[in-house]
Amino acid sequence: MKRFLLSLLVMISMMTTANAASLIDSYKVDPALKLDPENTLLMELKDGVVVIHLYPELAPGHVARIKELVREKFYDGIVFHRVIEGFMAQTGDPTGTGRGGSGKNLKAEFGNTAFQRGTVGMARAQSPDSADSQFFICFQPASFLNGQYTVFGQVVAGMAAVDKIKRGVGDSGSVPAPQDTMIRVVVLADVAK
Repeated sequence: MKRFLLSLLVMISMMTTANAASLIDSYKVDPALKLDPENTLLMELKDGVVVIHLYPELAPGHVARIKELVREKFYDGIVFHRVIEGFMAQTGDPTGTGRGGSGKNLKAEFGNTAFQRGTVGMARAQSPDSADSQFFICFQPASFLNGQYTVFGQVVAGMAAVDKIKRGVGDSGSVPAPQDTMIRVVVLADVAK
């Protein structure tokens, strides 16, 4: 746990000029989680750093692709284009329209993991095998998604920053400009060396 907190402190100090110690103190990461740096993402938002534990045992193809995109800095600066109060915040489209992606569809990896507060799942079109780079973070449990969308991670710290993402309008949840962005996303192992 000490190595994790030290790595997170180093990452936060690299990512923002805010007081890193106060950010660390605000995150309550359960030591029992024993997070694997290779399967942990740090996502910098305007209101803090979000720590996401990845599930390679549930969605190996999706986790591998997400880490590949993170390491290419694909997600840095991408907006949250669809945000629905009480449901979720969606991002991962470089066009900001909800119709774009990285150009590589992924085979569905649906499972029995329930969509809870902080669950990170892949967005997709009607076809089960149409997920690409877009994903969403649930604000609340969303059992109607269970078994129909791939779960690839869980927010384990920093959910308060997710809660502050600018909301969209109307039924579609389209976010008017200026939208909030993922300032930077990194794999913890890449900054813990």
